[in-house]
Amino acid sequence: MSDIQKIFQKYGSQYIALYGDRMPVSHKKTIQDITHCRKGSFGTIVYECSDCGKQHFINCCCGNRHCPNCQHDKATQWLDKQMKKLLPAYYFLLTITLPKGLREGVRSHQKQSYGALFSCAKAALKKLAKDTRFIGSERIGYLATLHTWGSMLQYHPHLHLVIAGGALSDHNDQWLPSRQDLFVHTKPLEIIFKAKFKDVMKKAGLLGKIDHQVWEQQWVIDSQAVGRGENSLRYLSRYVYRVAITNNRIKSINNDVIKFAYKDREKKKWKLMELSAMEFIRRFLQHVLPKGFMKIRHYGFLNANSALSIEKIRELISFIHDVIALLTKIPEPKIVTMKCTHCGHDLKFVFFEKPKARSSPG
Repeated sequence: MSDIQKIFQKYGSQYIALYGDRMPVSHKKTIQDITHCRKGSFGTIVYECSDCGKQHFINCCCGNRHCPNCQHDKATQWLDKQMKKLLPAYYFLLTITLPKGLREGVRSHQKQSYGALFSCAKAALKKLAKDTRFIGSERIGYLATLHTWGSMLQYHPHLHLVIAGGALSDHNDQWLPSRQDLFVHTKPLEIIFKAKFKDVMKKAGLLGKIDHQVWEQQWVIDSQAVGRGENSLRYLSRYVYRVAITNNRIKSINNDVIKFAYKDREKKKWKLMELSAMEFIRRFLQHVLPKGFMKIRHYGFLNANSALSIEKIRELISFIHDVIALLTKIPEPKIVTMKCTHCGHDLKFVFFEKPKARSSPG
């Protein structure tokens, strides 16, 4: 059992008793799911060893996207999938952070505001990428993932974008590369993004709820060149299915107090924070996303509906850069098979056992 699951099992019922009348349904479901993850409440898969015949019973996970137990497995699966789409190009990690003055309004209108984060980033990036000073085409490809937390579990909404360094020509017959160290300049990106975000807030009728000084401040947009190939994807995969806090940061659970490690960004040191169990759960739950909201999105030629295949894009890149040899080095995803703990041979699926009846957390 993970430390975060222990916290929800021990204090989940108390939190619901205190705040259940004003909690969103999604928050209650997250408490229930994490509490019962891999406890038989979501069913059990029975495997049998192909050699010794020993049976193994594996309790299913909850699948909740805010559960740290489940997201680790999803991150591994995502990485394997992305390896198949690896391009022989340079990659960039772009981070767009909403300023503090916007956060209260954003938290109160999450679907509209989070959606605006994605759409405004798309429009701003395409506009700059089309400029011949950068790439000369708006037909870029990237994935974007929304995070809403800081290291201390505070509300800190920001967008991570993983961008392939280049774009397709208008007729899909040429690859137009970006610089190795730069995709677009962040200053004009900030100006364009801010203007578009303000316009969306105005159309949604939310502009009056936002301090006007926010639009005069400098917003934080960071861009990093992260190289090419397998290593860059492994680095980037850490951002995709991350949850608000990982189990390895929980240091102790004693006397209704949770101690966890956080990174002091200014001093670049790890420190220890103490929160009451109720405050810890409150901070964790404020990062639960609206039901059905897509936190990971693929754009342009990385979208599943792209008219041009990844194989064709690789051909265009290799034609421009003469890096055909690099294509042969694209790694195949590793196939992991379950092994018998008794004799070490492969396990085979036997049947699925229906879920057990749930009990309330605590």
